[in-house]
Amino acid sequence: MSGGKLTTHVLDTALGKPAAGVKITLFRVTAAGHEKLAETVTNADGRTDAPMLLGAALTVGSYELVFSAGSYLRASGQAQGDVLFLDEIPIRFGVPDASAHYHVPLLISPFAYSTYRGS
Repeated sequence: MSGGKLTTHVLDTALGKPAAGVKITLFRVTAAGHEKLAETVTNADGRTDAPMLLGAALTVGSYELVFSAGSYLRASGQAQGDVLFLDEIPIRFGVPDASAHYHVPLLISPFAYSTYRGS
């Protein structure tokens, strides 16, 4: 493999369906701070239309995906109000091998979330 890739998707575990319309922002995390690399929105299948990073753009290091879950939860009628239990969900992870595929999904409900390294 000449280069790796970073992909993600969002599933709504409370409604049992993909979470469409979730804004996702990707940052590279360094000692100097966060560098914004990409921003996208999930499609009807809860996935991004393209990898968040691909090939040489994926390098060894630390990254953070920030999922705007609150906007999605409000729009789906599962949450209301100015302050939500879950709103912006950051997931920080490391990439030790830039030639590998890193799939970082988010499973959400109004009061819980989980993630894992998928395939």
